[in-house]
Amino acid sequence: HDALRSGVLLSGQASAILMQAVVITLTIFVGLTLTVFLTRKDFSFLRGILTIGSFAVLGVILASMLFGFSLGALFCGAVILLMAGYILYETSLVMSHFPPTAHVAAALMLFSTIATLFWYVLQLLMQLNRR
Repeated sequence: HDALRSGVLLSGQASAILMQAVVITLTIFVGLTLTVFLTRKDFSFLRGILTIGSFAVLGVILASMLFGFSLGALFCGAVILLMAGYILYETSLVMSHFPPTAHVAAALMLFSTIATLFWYVLQLLMQLNRR
């Protein structure tokens, strides 16, 4: 009986964390997209930084797999910032350089970034909830 009650409680807690992750992800995405639309700024200068950041993230992930350490909240925060940079860069790229016929490629590019952002926001919330 207590196990059932605990399961329901955990299920409710998990769904609350999931909804928080959805709201946070959408807020970040909408805010950054509006920033690009309203400022009309070209964020292509972020390309080099994002490339280096992506390789650094990949290196840390590989190192964690090889040496068996877990990636904590700080890592999740760093990836969230990286994905925020990608949203600025990719939205700017779509507005300035993509032809109208490339809408599928543009959507897939942004979708993969949003999905990654959501994953790391969710991971961060779950880690913070464990404390």
